[in-house]
Amino acid sequence: MPAPRPAPRKRSAPQTANDVIRWAAFSCLLVPVVLVSYGISLAGAVSATLGLTAVTWACGALLRQSERGAAQLRADEEARRPGRHGRPETGAHRGGHHNGGNTPVG
Repeated sequence: MPAPRPAPRKRSAPQTANDVIRWAAFSCLLVPVVLVSYGISLAGAVSATLGLTAVTWACGALLRQSERGAAQLRADEEARRPGRHGRPETGAHRGGHHNGGNTPVG
């Protein structure tokens, strides 16, 4: 009698751009606190925060654009999958009604 196989592990859901951006925004808020606590001037901490915020915003825009592109690619692949019998779903089916494609045009 074979040993029972362990149950397959569930894969964690991939992080979305919103999750990544939320963590980056938290880091942008945490950086000035750490910098000021280490003795950097308030102006320097604010300057670093503004720079990090700009980079975070730009990266977030790129991540969202990438997610939209990936979703569009998945939708295109789904549309191109063959039908039930290995043929594309669009087009004429065998035995169906044809609109007189073989009649001469006069």
